[in-house]
Amino acid sequence: MNIAVAQSGGPTCAINASLVGVFKEALKTPAIDAVFGSINGIEGMIKDELIDLKMVIRSNEDMELLRQTPSTVLGSCRYKLPAADVDDEVYRKIQTNLEKHRIQAFFYIGGNDSMDTVDKLSVYLKSVGSDIRVIGIPKTIDNDLPVTDHTPGFGSAAKYVAATVQEIIRDSSVYSVDSVTIIEIMGRHAGWLTASTCVLRANDEIAPHLIYLPECDLDADKFLEDVRIMQAKHKAVIVAVSEGVRIPEENRKDIVVDNFGHEYLSGIGKTLEQLVKDRIGCKVRSIELNVMQRCSSHICSKTDIDEAELIGSEGVKRALAGESGKMVYFKRLSDVPYVITIETADASQVANKEKFFPKKWVNHARNDIMPEAVKYFLPLIQGEVKIAMKNGMPVHFKLK
Repeated sequence: MNIAVAQSGGPTCAINASLVGVFKEALKTPAIDAVFGSINGIEGMIKDELIDLKMVIRSNEDMELLRQTPSTVLGSCRYKLPAADVDDEVYRKIQTNLEKHRIQAFFYIGGNDSMDTVDKLSVYLKSVGSDIRVIGIPKTIDNDLPVTDHTPGFGSAAKYVAATVQEIIRDSSVYSVDSVTIIEIMGRHAGWLTASTCVLRANDEIAPHLIYLPECDLDADKFLEDVRIMQAKHKAVIVAVSEGVRIPEENRKDIVVDNFGHEYLSGIGKTLEQLVKDRIGCKVRSIELNVMQRCSSHICSKTDIDEAELIGSEGVKRALAGESGKMVYFKRLSDVPYVITIETADASQVANKEKFFPKKWVNHARNDIMPEAVKYFLPLIQGEVKIAMKNGMPVHFKLK
């Protein structure tokens, strides 16, 4: 039999490690012959744009380099399959190309939209009597997939964000003037990544002094009150805020306008910066961490990379055991010592759904994270990968 694997959605530090997990497990399995990579996610399966991974990953050194290379080496897409009962043409193209290459198992590495593809495709193949198996392998820095304890890619992103926030704390403390630094962190609907900055408390950092998540409403006046309270205690106030946090429109109109009265269109960091500037008047700056959070592999979590490879490998085992329409996921058994197992759930339980940060881990004032959350986050950022370097810079695996 042959197998195929594709990557989808936003890049992470760990998605290529899951690809390596699939590839390595295939090499160890006598029943598997060719391992195809689909270029640009499910679009590659539709267009029959496949490559033989054994021709491009030629050695253990290649696998190790790919394992620590960020982003999606096969390319990505955000293609959403239509409902098969409305338009099955694209499904027929996929089935034709799978059968053309004698592919008996397809692995899709991605987030909740990708699990929608896994679910729809597996249901269609079963409906037409095909025994081709489809398995979802999770990834996302947002950590917002239901069922699984956490997602590959999140631990490395959390480690980068925590390290960066700590460096910003050091930078902001050098001057004697009062200041406010607002750090905008990824997370449109779920605040896991922003909340993870609380791990700095494990190293006796007090900051971030204020943490705001999209799960909780943010009132402009309450935000200003929070900042003033912290200014009374700290010279340099550090604020971590998720990009998805929004101030109600009635609060925004009188504070977020330019000199011509036009609405100030910006991210939440810039919005809060303008608010502090107008209402408090102290030194203030906002910092948007942006895409660096997704692909900063130079400080990736070894736990994250190891687990990403492991879950890719387990996906192959589950397909060989006959499972289809499933997503492999992590189940945590213990925080200390940190112990997980890998299980499967129907992809339909994950498709197009989100897991939000638990409100029980947010303080009553909705501006900080409770200490219990630190025990959840800490195991996910442990360990360092020995990064391959050349001329003083990290080396990345690239498709030729």
